[in-house]
Amino acid sequence: MRMRHWRHWIQAAALSGGLLLGGMTAFSAYATSVEIEDAKKQVSALEEEKKKVESTLSQLEGLKADTAAYVKKLDGSLSSLAEELEQLGNRITLKEEEIDQAQIQLESAKREEEHQYDSMKLRIKYMYENGQNNLLDMVMESGSISELLNRAEYVSQIAEYDRKMLTAYASAKEQVASREQNLEKEHGELLVLQESTQAKQASMQKLMDSKKSELDSYNSKIAMAQDELDQYNADIKAQEEQMKRIEAEMKRREEEARKKAEAAGKTYTVSNLGNISFKWPCPSSSRITSNFGDRESPTEGASSNHKGIDISASTGADIIAAADGEVVISTYSYSAGNYIMLDHGGGVSTVYMHCSKLLVGVGEKVAKGQVIAKVGSTGYSTGSHLHFGIRSGGTYVNPRSYVSP
Repeated sequence: MRMRHWRHWIQAAALSGGLLLGGMTAFSAYATSVEIEDAKKQVSALEEEKKKVESTLSQLEGLKADTAAYVKKLDGSLSSLAEELEQLGNRITLKEEEIDQAQIQLESAKREEEHQYDSMKLRIKYMYENGQNNLLDMVMESGSISELLNRAEYVSQIAEYDRKMLTAYASAKEQVASREQNLEKEHGELLVLQESTQAKQASMQKLMDSKKSELDSYNSKIAMAQDELDQYNADIKAQEEQMKRIEAEMKRREEEARKKAEAAGKTYTVSNLGNISFKWPCPSSSRITSNFGDRESPTEGASSNHKGIDISASTGADIIAAADGEVVISTYSYSAGNYIMLDHGGGVSTVYMHCSKLLVGVGEKVAKGQVIAKVGSTGYSTGSHLHFGIRSGGTYVNPRSYVSP
């Protein structure tokens, strides 16, 4: 994640520059406004990254809310489909029971029809085989014309009954068969509807699973972004506390210098720069590429308020002490690169930044003109050069007012 990489880079820069977040170091014993500026730049960078994380977090929260609302809507639709499928299942079961009942009725009607048909065939056969004798018996045994007619009517009624019964059974069978056919059609339509609804449910469930995974992903990203935000807040707080410690250390050293001066019977005052003779710090070059004061920042991270002058020179060219003094800083800062600060007494100091190599260490006494470092392009730099600054009473002044090639 780019933001995490940036935060780790800032922390690494802070470590290499001596701005450790866990207490004062040997470097902080010589705390100056350079370290304050570094800490401020780091806080500014952290604040910018924090804003990006906050913006990302806000977007993620919005996307999560939209997805959660959609998941809720899908859940309601799935519940409705499940209820619809349950009702369809019940209707299909009922229809199947009706079909089974119709089939039983149809079989019964067929059997009744066949039974009536068989009975009628037996009577017809009997009457055919014994037709003449029966007719003679009917005439001879009848006591009167009336009885004879009655017997003939009886035979006719039996034949008519058989016809009616056969017709009724055939009609009933056709009705049951038609009903069974209609039930089968309705059953088929219900099965098609059930299949369609199940397909819709499966598709919606797939979408639901996808959205839930998306929601889980948003929750994970939100948790990560919140962790980043918490870490940025912690880093910013630590840098602000470090700046307070640096400022307190600067005041402590200032007070310590005053007390030492008073103990020696002297008055502690800032030296008049006119009393210090400075020597041009880069003998191989007199070309100034950036003057003291306001300017357009030459590269990202570089200050637009230039607190020194830039002298263009080849990498590896000598850098000399501008005046006698003591090395109070010899280290690396992510903005100043490799740099040295010399204390010349009376609150006056000089700084030499972006060096490729440092040749003196903290505590060493150096003489005016002594080679103390090599020109380079470390830290925030667009090319090989020496940044030279003069500080008096805690404030940077224009070096060109006090030194020239």
